[in-house]
Amino acid sequence: MRSAPPVERGAPDGVGGPERGRPRVRRGLPRPRGGAAHVDAPRPCRGGGGWTPWIYLAPALVVLGGLLVHPVYQLGLISFFAYTQAQVSGGEPATFQGFGNYAELFADGEFRRVLLTTVVFAAACVVCTLAVGCALAVLLTRVRAVPRLALMLAALGAWATPAVTGSTVWLLLFDPDFGPVNRILGLGDHSWTYGRYSAFLLVLLEVVWCSFPFVMVTVYAGIRSVPAEILEAAALDGASPWRIWRSVLAPMLRPILVVVTIQSVIWDFKVFTQIYVMTGGGGIAGQNLVLNVYAYQKAFASSQYGLGSAIGVVMLVILLAVTLVYLRLLRGQGEEL
Repeated sequence: MRSAPPVERGAPDGVGGPERGRPRVRRGLPRPRGGAAHVDAPRPCRGGGGWTPWIYLAPALVVLGGLLVHPVYQLGLISFFAYTQAQVSGGEPATFQGFGNYAELFADGEFRRVLLTTVVFAAACVVCTLAVGCALAVLLTRVRAVPRLALMLAALGAWATPAVTGSTVWLLLFDPDFGPVNRILGLGDHSWTYGRYSAFLLVLLEVVWCSFPFVMVTVYAGIRSVPAEILEAAALDGASPWRIWRSVLAPMLRPILVVVTIQSVIWDFKVFTQIYVMTGGGGIAGQNLVLNVYAYQKAFASSQYGLGSAIGVVMLVILLAVTLVYLRLLRGQGEEL
């Protein structure tokens, strides 16, 4: 005769073993009333926290509403009126023009030229800033404590320098008569701000100099949060430093890179101080104009506040569009931001 199968430990009395898919009853635990075994299933996480997050965000939203929403509303409102010095002084009433200011802007060949120049210049500044900041962030992870501290202090000093001061210092460094750069390079009395492209190059160097510390510090903090075992494994597999950055670090740091890229786009697209100080208000015959300086000239030099406000609205729309498209592309790739 075949012997009865052994009773499995923890199975109910009289049952040879638990059925497949049936929960087992742990020994030593009281059974619930009614004789049926009960297993607590993990509770699903509920999305959202009701009104609690908005309560914490309310003070910041109130401040932003006062400092941002109302000025943007006034900017958009003025852009629909013929608003000049006569209307500011109260001598004449403001005349509603609808989209007349915008039509005048886009019909102006100079505005289209300045818009294209601003886009190209901002893109070059963003690419150079990200390249320098990310390269120095990787360098910080490979040097000892003393050089790392010196580089961090130097970078933070450049970051903390006011734009007017930094622009003036760079002008002195590249001065055709007394600047040390021309003497070191043997350029004689070459004027960097006379030519259109050399002036833009000089401004680009100053913009990158005062912007890369933010990228460097942020990316360095992100690299330090990556487990060292991952980087060691990639190095043991024979990956070069560039391959480690491109295939390991960059994908893991993508949310951080999104933040610094968007911030750099906003900063570099609305550059004003560096261009105004280093090129004397836009260069010879306006050859170095960007949108912010162009709007300043229209609004305050020509007293065409309606046109200046329209330029500001165009800049705001472009920045919002670039940011939303960039975030949408990243979400399409499955990134959580």
